[in-house]
Amino acid sequence: MLNPFDLRAAITAKHAQHVVLIHFPIALYLSATLFDFLAKRFRHSGLLAVTHWNFLLAAIMSIPALATGLLAWRWALEGQKLKGTLRLHLLFACATVLGFWLTVWLRKRRGTLDLAPSSGSLLFLESLVCLLLGLTAHLGGFLSGVNVG
Repeated sequence: MLNPFDLRAAITAKHAQHVVLIHFPIALYLSATLFDFLAKRFRHSGLLAVTHWNFLLAAIMSIPALATGLLAWRWALEGQKLKGTLRLHLLFACATVLGFWLTVWLRKRRGTLDLAPSSGSLLFLESLVCLLLGLTAHLGGFLSGVNVG
């Protein structure tokens, strides 16, 4: 009989917590990037507020997503040596989380009261992080079996 308070069983279950948690930072970051582009295009300060909170929440939610991914690797795969797609997924995931926090930090440096749209270089960084995020998610899909034909 399964114990409902067994953390290892909850994280290594077929529908593990990592798979559930990862969708929040993905959706938040992608939508924040879209809102930032729209705020620059239409010069709308309300969109900038939404952008700020979405980027911040994406960065915050990336921490438990990364932690549950590491725990799943340690417990489900018993900490076996990382190789191939799993290693690439982990490296891209760490780079993506760093990209999330870099975006938040750079936006904070501009000043929270600045309602001017993001500069082109910041939008370029956000686009690169979105690309890295997409590659990381693509590899994660292969690892979970979603992308297998």
